[in-house]
Amino acid sequence: MKIKGVRLYFLPVKTRVPFRFGHESMTGVVCARAAVEAEDAGGKRATGWGETPLNVQWMWPSALPCGARAAAVREFCLRLAKAWAAVADDGHPFELGAAFIEHALPALAREFNRGRAPAEPVPWLAALVCCSAFDLALYDAFGLLAGRPVFETLGRGWLAKDLSASLQPDGGAAVSFAGKYPADFLQPPPKKLAAWHTVGGGDALEEADLDGGEPDDGHPVLLRDWIKRDGLRCLKIKLHGNDDARDYARLVRIAGIARALGVLWLCADYNCAVADPAYVTAMLDRLLADAPEVYAMLLYVEQPFPHELEEHPIDVRAVTARKPLFMDESAHDWRCVRRGRALGWSSVALKTCKTLTGALLSLCWARAHGMTLMVQDLTNPMLAMIPHALLAAHAGTIMGVETNAPQYYPDASRAEAAVHPGLYRRREGGIGLSTLAGPGFGYHLDRIKRALPPPAAAHGNF
Repeated sequence: MKIKGVRLYFLPVKTRVPFRFGHESMTGVVCARAAVEAEDAGGKRATGWGETPLNVQWMWPSALPCGARAAAVREFCLRLAKAWAAVADDGHPFELGAAFIEHALPALAREFNRGRAPAEPVPWLAALVCCSAFDLALYDAFGLLAGRPVFETLGRGWLAKDLSASLQPDGGAAVSFAGKYPADFLQPPPKKLAAWHTVGGGDALEEADLDGGEPDDGHPVLLRDWIKRDGLRCLKIKLHGNDDARDYARLVRIAGIARALGVLWLCADYNCAVADPAYVTAMLDRLLADAPEVYAMLLYVEQPFPHELEEHPIDVRAVTARKPLFMDESAHDWRCVRRGRALGWSSVALKTCKTLTGALLSLCWARAHGMTLMVQDLTNPMLAMIPHALLAAHAGTIMGVETNAPQYYPDASRAEAAVHPGLYRRREGGIGLSTLAGPGFGYHLDRIKRALPPPAAAHGNF
C-alpha cells in the first residue's frame, strides 16, 4: 500500500485520581490520534487509525515543567504528521514502519532538537511514543485494505523479506532469522486475558488512606473494593526505589490485603528509580526470609534501573538469579533488548506505544533467544486500548496484560466500551476480546459514537 494522506487529532483526558509513578504524578494526558489514508495497487482506499497517550511523566522524566514537555511532544507529533504524509515508498506496514523508525525518525528528532537548543532535547523514548500513533494507523489501514485482521498479515506471503533483513541474532546463540517472519513467533489469541491492576504510589489502600478528596463517581477508590468488584488476581505495585523501608512496608501491606481476597500474583515496578541491584536483591532476600508467602506471589520485577543501557551498563544477574527481571523503559528496540540480555536481563515488557513495528521486532528477537514476554500499559484509553490488548493476546505473555485505564480514567472510553464492553471493564479478573473481530484492528469505528475535534494537522489527499 501507499500513504495518500495523514490527519492528526489531540484528545485531552483527565484522570479521576492522580496516578503516581516514579517521582511524578499524572493528573491528565493528551492522546494523539492519527488517521492514515492508504491506497493499494488496485486503487482501493482505506483509512486506518492509531492512538497513543502522550504521557510525558513516563516517556520523558525530567525536572523540566510537565507543561513544557507536553507542548514539545505535541509539536513533535505535528512534525511527524507531515513527515509520514511525505513517505513516497509503498509496502507492508512492517516494512514502512521499520524503515521510518530506522532512518526518518532519528533524522527528524535530531532536526527538531537542534531547533530547540539550548532547551532540553526530546528523548528517543518520547520520539517513539509520538511515532506510534501513525505506525499503528498504518497497520489498521493495511488490514482494512486486505480484509484481514492485522495479526493475520504478518507471515510469509504478506511480507517481501524475512526477519533476517531486520534482525541480527546474539553472536553466542544458535539462532537464525532466515526464513522466519513475525507470525512464526506469535501465539493463537485467547478470547480472555488476565488483567493486571496497577497500584500507584499514591493510591489509597484502606480507609485510613482517604483524605476526603476522592471522587464519588460510582467507581472504586480503595484497593480492596477494586479487587472485589473486578475479581482481580494480579496486582502491579509501583515502588519509589529510593527508600527501602517504605518500599518493603508498602509491598508487604498490599500483599496482605491481596492474599486475603484471593489475589494470586504480584509484580514490583520501580520505574527506573534504583541505581544499585543490591537495593532490589536486599528486598527480595528479606521477603524470602521474613515473608516467604509474599516472595512466592511475586511473579516478576520490572525495570528498577535507569533505562539508558549505554549510559548505565549495570550487571543485573543478581536480580535475575532470584526473580524474572523485565526490561520496560530500556527496551526501546531489539538492539536494546540484545544489550539488556548481555547484562543479565531475562525478560521484555512490550508496549504498542513504542510502535507496533518495534514491539514486533523486539518480540521476535526476545522469543528466539528464550526471553519471556509481557505487554505493559501506558494507561491506554479509547482506541489505544485495542492494539495493546491484541498484541498481548498474540504475544504469549507470562501472565495476561496490564490494563489500568479502567482505573484512572474509566469514563474516557465510554464510547468505545459501548461497542467492546468486555475490553474496558475488567470482569472475573480479566478482559474479553471476543468483540475485536474483522479487518484491521477490529475497532468497528462505524459503531463508536465519538465526536472528534478539528484536526491539529492534515496533509495529503483524503
